[in-house]
Amino acid sequence: MQRFEAYLKANLPKVETFHPYYNNALSAMLLAGGKRFRPMLLLSVVKAYEPLLFESALAPALAIEFLHTYSLIHDDLPAMDDAPLRRGFETLHVKYDEATAILVGDALNSEAFYHISRASLRDDIKIKLVELLSRDGGTYGMVLGQSIDLFFENHPLSLEEVKVLHINKTAKLIATSLLMGAVIVGMDREKQDMLYKFGIDLGLLFQIQDDIIDHTQSDEEAGKTTKNDNDKNSFINIIGLDGSKEEADSLANDLQKRFDMFDEPLKEALNPIMTKYLYRHR
Repeated sequence: MQRFEAYLKANLPKVETFHPYYNNALSAMLLAGGKRFRPMLLLSVVKAYEPLLFESALAPALAIEFLHTYSLIHDDLPAMDDAPLRRGFETLHVKYDEATAILVGDALNSEAFYHISRASLRDDIKIKLVELLSRDGGTYGMVLGQSIDLFFENHPLSLEEVKVLHINKTAKLIATSLLMGAVIVGMDREKQDMLYKFGIDLGLLFQIQDDIIDHTQSDEEAGKTTKNDNDKNSFINIIGLDGSKEEADSLANDLQKRFDMFDEPLKEALNPIMTKYLYRHR
């Protein structure tokens, strides 16, 4: 984690410009902190199997964090969730203005793929990483999920439809973080598929936990705007708090069983993340 934070700070986007706050705006949400959950998944897979590639994997890990941060900036916009707080700080449209927030999100989206292009990895690996991140972070994943989420506000979906929504909006980017690590280390296709499916369920659990946190914690405790999902298809709104906790327990228990079947290098590398996040809803 410390190595990634140092790399992030050393590679914050910065340009020569007379704009009074462009660079500060680009860096604000990145420096605000965050779980760094997704880049840690990628780096853990690399650490497990090819530790000599760890330094080269920092660039695609940073790309994931850039793309995830862009999604949060846009998610908080007035046209979407209209949230004033993120990672314990004012959101960019509040601190600066809406246009700045939109443009910073656009910039971080592009910056993600710029960093993959410059990674010290084989060209075929970099092309595959671009394919995976653009697929699951864009049209066929996160953007699709966000579109469903917004369109169906005040229109309750079935539980299965809610799962489809959040698999796209949240889980696919988490799953592809693991998959990108698997691609970097040359994991065979069967293991890649196994790890991706594990990541989908891990991402779904992560979303249910976030819904529980949103319902039970204050803005100060969560570091972001909470209780802002009354019109949305959250798990809390569909199956209630108790039902969401039961769903989270069931998913977490299943993930734990599957995790226990991983080989020792992968278990050792992922264990700190699993220990911290698997049952955080309790």
